[in-house]
Amino acid sequence: MTEMKRNKTLILLVILVSYFMILLDNSIIFTGTVKIAEELHLTPIMLSWVNNAYALTFGGLLLVGGRLGDSLNRKVAFSMGLIIFGLGSLLVAISTTDIMMILSRAFQGVGSAILAPTTLSLLMENFEGNERTRAISAYGATAGIGASLGLVIGGLFASLLSWRDGFLINVPIAMVMLILTAIYVPSSQVHQKQSLDILGSIYSFVMMLSLIYGIVGENARWISILLFVIMLVLFIKRERNFKNPLVPLNLFTNKERLGAYIARFFYMGGMLSLWFLTPQMMQTNLGFTPLQAGIGFFPLTIVNFLVALTVSKLTHKFGNEKLLVVGIFITMVGVSGLILFSPSLGYLLGIALPMILMGVGQGLTLSPLTVSGVAEVNQQESGAASGLVNVFHQIGGSFGVSFISIISQNITDSLKSYHIAMIVTTTLIAIALVAVIILIYSKNLKIIKGR
Repeated sequence: MTEMKRNKTLILLVILVSYFMILLDNSIIFTGTVKIAEELHLTPIMLSWVNNAYALTFGGLLLVGGRLGDSLNRKVAFSMGLIIFGLGSLLVAISTTDIMMILSRAFQGVGSAILAPTTLSLLMENFEGNERTRAISAYGATAGIGASLGLVIGGLFASLLSWRDGFLINVPIAMVMLILTAIYVPSSQVHQKQSLDILGSIYSFVMMLSLIYGIVGENARWISILLFVIMLVLFIKRERNFKNPLVPLNLFTNKERLGAYIARFFYMGGMLSLWFLTPQMMQTNLGFTPLQAGIGFFPLTIVNFLVALTVSKLTHKFGNEKLLVVGIFITMVGVSGLILFSPSLGYLLGIALPMILMGVGQGLTLSPLTVSGVAEVNQQESGAASGLVNVFHQIGGSFGVSFISIISQNITDSLKSYHIAMIVTTTLIAIALVAVIILIYSKNLKIIKGR
């Protein structure tokens, strides 16, 4: 292996491991909530804010975090994200009160908001051509595997160790990634030398904060949504007239990118709901422990990983658009299988079999969605585009979980509630499929016919 190839491998490793840490934390919370509530004596409302505080700062600052690497040096921005996330993880792990826990999670979310988009923009900057396709395939695979594998790791910590260890492990990992970044990741060759749009950043933060609270909050949600609409209007007006906008509005004029953003929103709305609700269902209806529920996701995780390894070759052979359509369709079929689940079917037929289909679908979907989300973006705007990919990923997931919770909250029968949730999940993924067909697949069909 040549030194250049070895350096590229290490750069990709740093990017993927850092991204994996963010995804892992979300899943650990899912399987560790019971233990966290018991140890810190949290009320249900305070427990919900352990997740909401992280979601608010993560989602609220994603657009700013994405543009930070474009305005400054991406290596510096990435290192800042690692330091904040690592320190936030340490504070979460040593939390002794509900307030300390919630504030620590909010601080951790700031680090995630910088890390998530800069991982993707660093990848785009350091890889080109087929190398970039393979790297983005690995990045997309990490997005799927990280969330589902996190359920296994979270269950392991909750059952055998402590939920604190699930956060504490981030500290040495972040330190190692920081050292490797300093040694192997080159400084950005292209970045805009101008100050960050401060007013646009404020509008963006308030806008995203009010949107997420409108989705996950307990009180005054409609007021929050109204504030979001007002901030959105002000934000668009600012971005349209400002010389160096936080989010260049031309990113939405490309049909492929727009289709990818919409599809990612609804796809993740469905999949995060599935990751959130299915472990609970396995524990309630099949008597699984948290660890067993996490291991129960192995069919999805392993198949996802194996399929994701083939995505770059399949993309070269069939094209990104066809993979998207096939991948989302197979995911939809797999999720719809869970609508029929009953304890009499057992785990293998009722859960594992649909999960195999979901693993195939997810493996074929997330990487092509990422490719389409940053299609035809220049280097100066890659951070902003990466930020948008992560915004729709994060907001879509929060929306899906909240929307399904509202629909099923008055249903006392847990199995019936799960069936309804899976019907909604299937519908969300179907909407993602329609968006891809109309905005991405049909667009490229017209291009082919035009030739």
